[in-house]
Amino acid sequence: MRIEAQNLSFSYHSRRVLSGVSFQAEPGQLLAVMGPNGVGKTTLFRCILGTLSGYEGSILIGGADSKTLSARQRADRIAYIPQIHAPLFSFSARDMVLMGTAHTLSAFSAPGPKERAAANSAMERLGILHLAERSFHCLSGGEQQLVLIARALAQDSPILLMDEPTSSLDYGNQNLVLSRVRALADEGYTVLLSTHNPQHALWYADQVLALCEGKVAALGAPEKVLCPALIRQLYGTQTEFVNTSHGVLIVPAIERMG
Repeated sequence: MRIEAQNLSFSYHSRRVLSGVSFQAEPGQLLAVMGPNGVGKTTLFRCILGTLSGYEGSILIGGADSKTLSARQRADRIAYIPQIHAPLFSFSARDMVLMGTAHTLSAFSAPGPKERAAANSAMERLGILHLAERSFHCLSGGEQQLVLIARALAQDSPILLMDEPTSSLDYGNQNLVLSRVRALADEGYTVLLSTHNPQHALWYADQVLALCEGKVAALGAPEKVLCPALIRQLYGTQTEFVNTSHGVLIVPAIERMG
């Protein structure tokens, strides 16, 4: 399902956080949203999710104006994957995934065979069905993030919105999670993913949306828009793009003494 923002702006009281942001993402695409902390990435996601409604411009989800969608209609279209968090109670991995089916149930209803089948199918697609009975608290960071992604798949929504899914993961789990996310985009999901890591955007994304001071600093294919000048503009750091036999590596430009 296509998602599109047109001239999106938002202010907290008198402070402008987003200004004239426009983009679109199609089914089968992974859009990486980049920018330093406080630049408006979270505000953008909250506008898309409907938790912030006082924005100017428009957000179209599958051609429908987001402001006209009910909470149920929005949940049918968009699944949100937060950063890893610890639930208040000790749920099993399967119970965490089952929560993704809650929007299909009436009040006070419990998940039934249909919902359990959806949860098992989502976990199997990500290769974590063997973790179903394990406590979520006892899983590794990468396993926990995959459980949260499975919960989104159980929700059966065509758009996946991911808030820095690798921020608290080690190097191996970062690549594990991102490879699974890339595979989901290849299956036809529309994926929006926020990240601070330009290397991840270069390797895994189809498009990059770079935000700076609430405005679009760059939008396009990562191999076309990512460059040392953009990274310096976003993060204030010098980098070099090094061509290797395995692709381009983005490395810090280290000034050696002596």
